[in-house]
Amino acid sequence: MATAVVSIGLRLAGVEVVSRIFLVLACLAWLTLAATFAFRLAGHRERWAEEACDPAALTAVAATAVLGTRISLLGLQPLAGALLALAALFWPVLLVSVLRHWGRRMPGTVFMCCVATQALAVLAATLAAAEATAWLAHAALVLFWLGLLLYALTLPRFDSRQVLRGPGDHWIAGGALSISALAGARLISADSARLYLWNKDDSEVLHQATATLLVLDLVCYAVLVLAELARPRPRYGLLRWATVFSMGMTAAATLAVSAALDVSWLSGPGKVLVWVAVAVWLAAAAGAVLALRAAREAGAPDVTSTARQ
Repeated sequence: MATAVVSIGLRLAGVEVVSRIFLVLACLAWLTLAATFAFRLAGHRERWAEEACDPAALTAVAATAVLGTRISLLGLQPLAGALLALAALFWPVLLVSVLRHWGRRMPGTVFMCCVATQALAVLAATLAAAEATAWLAHAALVLFWLGLLLYALTLPRFDSRQVLRGPGDHWIAGGALSISALAGARLISADSARLYLWNKDDSEVLHQATATLLVLDLVCYAVLVLAELARPRPRYGLLRWATVFSMGMTAAATLAVSAALDVSWLSGPGKVLVWVAVAVWLAAAAGAVLALRAAREAGAPDVTSTARQ
């Protein structure tokens, strides 16, 4: 998921060649994830059901939708539509399972309820614009508001101490805001004279909500960066890919909002944030390689996961 997000950010920044390289890596990671997901569903249903209670399980939905969004931007709408259908199929099953097992003082993965929902909204709105399909845009609008509701319900359950102690997934608190802003920007961009999706009041509310979400996201981004500087956590862990996702999504959201709201001065900071996300991706990838090498040298079993990537 993090790799696909960085690919989207690079695409919006106009760096198409590098974006496609990241897209290929994201596709390979998704195929590995899909194979693992199908294997457990078919042969280890008890384990699958147990893991489906964890908010991190919704990464499968979010990753599929985010990859579908990048593929839609490539112009392959039938494939993007198939990924939307697949993500939408598992979304309610996993969401209900996660909500039934919510607790208190949860880690940053609890925000995946919002992220997965908004990822569907982003892909549906992107496809609606590409295919001039009004019902998809209206479905995306429902998902957008539902995602915001889920964020409001999730926030009190997040353990705020994770901001200073978290291993990386605490960044999803900001990533959920950024993907919500991206969804708002996509909904605004989907409107046209051909579709006429929103009246004046609807459009104003969408504009205000999207701008507010981006401001909140950038504030959250700054707070999380300061927390990392105050309490450095340089050691690599799998959850650091959640940090990459959130930083990349903030960059993509900034560029998308800049275009949707016609705020040209946001383009520069957005491009800077894209390259920051690329640098963090490279650091996480280097950490993963070193961790894998260390595990092999120690004779430990290889345990890898590409879900968050």
